[in-house]
Amino acid sequence: MKLSQLKVGQRAKVVRVKSSQELSRRLRAMGLIKEEVITVEKVAPLGDPIEIRVKGTKLSLRKKEAENVEVEVI
Repeated sequence: MKLSQLKVGQRAKVVRVKSSQELSRRLRAMGLIKEEVITVEKVAPLGDPIEIRVKGTKLSLRKKEAENVEVEVI
């Protein structure tokens, strides 16, 4: 399942990040690494951007970026 498909309040574990090397590096630097637990906090009315919580920090991702993150719902 992709991060972009999660609903508000759902928790998931990052399985992998599939994107260009630059975007992948940026997402890992923000804490989106394998096995990290994330929570979807908010989704904008049109579905973009998505606000998530990672390691106690809130991040906003574009839907296009979130589509590159594969997650497993927990």
